Amino acid sequence: MESITLHVFRGAHGVGSLTDYEVPVTPGMVVLDAIHYIQAHTDGTLACRWNCKAAKCGSCSAEINGVPGLLCKTRVDLFPEGDIAVGPMRTFPHVRDLVTDVSWNYRVNARIPPLRPDPARGGAPFDLQQEDVERVQEFRKCIECFLCQDVCHVLREHQRTDAFFGPRQMCRIAGLEMHPMDTLDRRQQLHNEAGVAYCNITKCCTEVCPEHIHITDNAIIPMKERVVDSYFDPVAGILRKIGVLQRQPRQKAAGDAAPATTIHSPPKSAD
Repeated sequence: MESITLHVFRGAHGVGSLTDYEVPVTPGMVVLDAIHYIQAHTDGTLACRWNCKAAKCGSCSAEINGVPGLLCKTRVDLFPEGDIAVGPMRTFPHVRDLVTDVSWNYRVNARIPPLRPDPARGGAPFDLQQEDVERVQEFRKCIECFLCQDVCHVLREHQRTDAFFGPRQMCRIAGLEMHPMDTLDRRQQLHNEAGVAYCNITKCCTEVCPEHIHITDNAIIPMKERVVDSYFDPVAGILRKIGVLQRQPRQKAAGDAAPATTIHSPPKSAD
């Protein structure tokens, strides 16, 4: 294969069309290389976000032949027919060409309380089991490419950003909820504003994760189980009704608003 035809979406704010570019193929070429060739030799106005070119920053997320993927990790020889369509992620607001606005993900992330260790331990050494270390490390491999958010049908097809945090944030909450040092009960947030019940376990997020994180099996399903145990277990419900069990009151998180305070000012003297 000496050359490929790249069909690249050109336009702004969701309005545009595919433009064809002929690109010569070099050994080991990835789609991002082809985009760079277009920018250098054909059209320097083509907008594309990228940074590390090593599949670690998650900046070059896009849709390649309709499938979410990293431009820097997708080889062009995977498409022997030589026609490759490249477009922006469709779940997020379109900015220009291949660039989308993913800031919603960071705003949601800011609503998740950080790790809260027990202050009584006063920084004393804390022994972790190896399985606990490996569990948390898996979630911390996330590069925030948001491909899982892009492919999630709750966010992509139903636009329920008001009700579901998405697979990426389920991973973040799971990494905190399962951390042995964390003392915060996160089940109420999972049940209410995070909307863990909206996920119906299609595993499409797991399939597109470039870090091969088992998002559904290791993050979302365990979080669902904890919420079900707390809110929908009939035996626990009966025990709560007769007073044997009590639901734990919501713990205050770092992001909670401070209680209202009254400022008392000394009366002004009449001079």
